[in-house]
Amino acid sequence: MVASTDTALIDQRRSDALTRATRIVGRILLYGILVFMSLWFIAPLFWMFMSSFMPLEQVGVFPVEWIPRVWQPENYTDALKFWKFGTTFRNTMFITVVSLIGDIGSCTLVAYGFARFRFPFRDTLFLILLATLMLPFAVRLIPVYAAYDAIGWIDTFYPLIVPNFFGNAFYIFICRQFFLGIPQDLLDAAKIDGASEFRIFTQVMIPLAKPAIVVIAILSFQNSWNDFLGPLIYLKDPDLHTLAIGLYKFTSLPGQGGIYNQQMAASVMMVVPVLIVFFLFQKQFIQGANLSGMKG
Repeated sequence: MVASTDTALIDQRRSDALTRATRIVGRILLYGILVFMSLWFIAPLFWMFMSSFMPLEQVGVFPVEWIPRVWQPENYTDALKFWKFGTTFRNTMFITVVSLIGDIGSCTLVAYGFARFRFPFRDTLFLILLATLMLPFAVRLIPVYAAYDAIGWIDTFYPLIVPNFFGNAFYIFICRQFFLGIPQDLLDAAKIDGASEFRIFTQVMIPLAKPAIVVIAILSFQNSWNDFLGPLIYLKDPDLHTLAIGLYKFTSLPGQGGIYNQQMAASVMMVVPVLIVFFLFQKQFIQGANLSGMKG
């Protein structure tokens, strides 16, 4: 009897040890895969940053060299001589900030209506709204361009800004999912205290929806900042060009087609603001993305 009990204890300990070893090996493999994938995605960004300080003859050599032989910070000043960075940066920042305000204001308001109001065909209208995500920009390009041309908006910032004040289907979906996760009892308590719908929206829902709003803000900032096709189509005046157009024209200037170190320096100057915004708000971004998908 005692021998069988000891045997069972030994088997149990062996089983526990095997389980712990399996978990440790699994975690090592998981972390190894995550580190490898992280390095895989970071490597191009790291090389772009390093090559912006390299001599021209070192850029593009094979095998790839990751560290500059001689550091040349003057690549940035040389790039600025040919690239209207100040003008394009000012235009891009204006478009991005105004578009961000429009996206947040319109999308939160529409999402609140879809999440909290009961009206006929509400779900059908929401499905139609989501269906617009299936329409690529190229399909809408000609009729939209013709409409903007008819009202004299070509070669102005209006085509890049005004549509953001009428909502974005994807941003509305994100915000609506978050609003649905807020307890109804909280809103009922506010109504009992005499709060109007507008007050509930501005003083109750908006403060609680900060994680979702941060997600919308980051995505809107990134889309407006990196937008290339829109400014390329609607903006003809060089003084109205954005960073994306300026960077494209910089690479096509006479004598600049093969100066890759200066092109990398210009690319870094364009990418850095987006990276700063993401790293400053990455915690809120991840939290908002998780909470927005909890409730269907």
